[in-house]
Amino acid sequence: MGIVNVTPDSFSDGGKFFSLEASYKHSVKLIKDGADILDIGGESSRPGAKPISVEQEMDRVLPLISKIHSNFPQAIISIDTTKAQVAEEAINAGAKIINDISGLSNDKNMVNIVSNYEVPVVIMHMQGKPETMQNKPFYNDLINDIKSFFKERIQFASEFGIVKEQIILDPGIGFGKTFLDNFKLINQLEKFSEFELPILIGPSRKSFIGTALNEEPEFRLEGTSAAVAAGILRGARIVRVHDVYQMKKVVKIA
Repeated sequence: MGIVNVTPDSFSDGGKFFSLEASYKHSVKLIKDGADILDIGGESSRPGAKPISVEQEMDRVLPLISKIHSNFPQAIISIDTTKAQVAEEAINAGAKIINDISGLSNDKNMVNIVSNYEVPVVIMHMQGKPETMQNKPFYNDLINDIKSFFKERIQFASEFGIVKEQIILDPGIGFGKTFLDNFKLINQLEKFSEFELPILIGPSRKSFIGTALNEEPEFRLEGTSAAVAAGILRGARIVRVHDVYQMKKVVKIA
């Protein structure tokens, strides 16, 4: 899954692909580099990020989704949003997957959109909101707390007619987790296999890699490669990354 941030403030590439022309060019490159899915987001979820309006978010993502869909109809587009209206308009423009970092909890209508359109949904675990999630995150038991969250969310989704086959789980590396939590998550990823659902991880260029290596985001490629390989060996089936060309090779060997 290749990352396309149409934002001015994402932690790694904020502002780089903010214009339609730049984000489209980047999307085409990711497709050519071998991305199976393009994950397009218009609202930054970096630690401390402030929320934006539905209109702002739609203005950022819909023109890009339409353009990719008309030029590359076979491309699988995922919309990275917590807002039901954005998700619905994105699906109408050509998106096929909803990636909701709030795990269907930010917008009460999101679960209906997933159910009505019968699209796959990524349910991610996050402690708190992006604005506050890194203010001293704490767990009684990291893995079991996340497992309980997944159980509750899967049950909630099923009550709205969402079938198990639609669900992808993401433990939310870097989302309300400490430095060591992120390593523990990757190392114990197989503990989520009891759900018998695909696991997605997004370690790409994140701060736990930067802290461990004392490197800025653009120099975290090798650290990301190690995290991706370890994640796959522990059961990850989808990896959300910035550097698709290089990670495609890492994935293949792992």
